[in-house]
Amino acid sequence: MASAFPRSPKLVKGALVEFSERFLGPIPNIIIFQYNPESLSRTLEVWQPPEARDSSHSASLTAQPSDPPETFNLTLELDATDALEEPESHPVAVLSGIADRIAAMEMLLYPEEGSLLGNLMGSISGSLSGGGVSLSGSAEVQPVPRGTVPVVLFVWGPGRIVPVRLTSFTVDEQAFSPLLYPIRAKVTMGLKILTPRDFPCPEKRTAAQEIAIAAFEFTRTQKQVLAAANLANSVESILGMLPF
Repeated sequence: MASAFPRSPKLVKGALVEFSERFLGPIPNIIIFQYNPESLSRTLEVWQPPEARDSSHSASLTAQPSDPPETFNLTLELDATDALEEPESHPVAVLSGIADRIAAMEMLLYPEEGSLLGNLMGSISGSLSGGGVSLSGSAEVQPVPRGTVPVVLFVWGPGRIVPVRLTSFTVDEQAFSPLLYPIRAKVTMGLKILTPRDFPCPEKRTAAQEIAIAAFEFTRTQKQVLAAANLANSVESILGMLPF
């Protein structure tokens, strides 16, 4: 049946994009929101200058060393009901409901420790080497050391693509399959925007970190352009205030 609104624009879905080598290599893991959250709250933290103890007190009130920290809070709804109605097309949902999507989000909080393929090959190599067999003839596959969480981009349309760090994560599982995998849940998360100051010096940055910084600067530039566009509204307001 044709849509009642044939000319309605296609809805852009938000997503979290993880740049990590913990899976099968440097392939982005894109976690698309099944349903866009109905609301998204943002908080910009106002910088509080230290108390001035000299004659520069007036200047210190306007000083600010960096951009104000910004955080997001949102709630995502996940539901496997529609997928379960077509089991032949959604085998993962039949097996694990929405557990795969929840797990993908949870892994954003865990430090990286190599890829699944790399760890598997390392385990096989170690086992065979113990039996007198070597896969490469010399060096063994070594896992990537733990220590850093993956680089994550929060994508909310073309106007907001920023690197973030998850600061809170709560899952409310509401329905389960016969195997007790969740098939409906709400995920509430807090996100903090990362700025170029949060990444290492340029010579130590990875390709993923460079992408994150470029995304931040692109979004910040858009904000500046939109703020400048508001000048037209300011001119109209000033003209409306004039008595002549």
